Amino acid sequence: MTTDYSTAIAACNQCALACEQCWTACLQEDDTDMLTDCIRTDIDCAGICRFTAALLARRSEFIEQVCQLCVEVCAKCATICEQHNHDHCQECAAACRACASACRALIN
Repeated sequence: MTTDYSTAIAACNQCALACEQCWTACLQEDDTDMLTDCIRTDIDCAGICRFTAALLARRSEFIEQVCQLCVEVCAKCATICEQHNHDHCQECAAACRACASACRALIN
């Protein structure tokens, strides 16, 4: 039976985009020092989400390991973004939670 990865690929790509938009918006905020962890984690999360989507698309043998890492990074990014009241942070956190859920579904 072939697993359909399209939902997880879409969630990973949406999360990467949300993270990219979040860190860009964070850099425009008045107190960027307060958002340093958010920006760093957004960058890491966008990278792992793009990487995970690519491995899913080519049905890599490392899907389980990469999806587990993606779940962990997305969960951390969501937790950090949820601490900020900015709309872009809240939207990013939601995308991260959705991505983590989609990846978790593939490995559980």
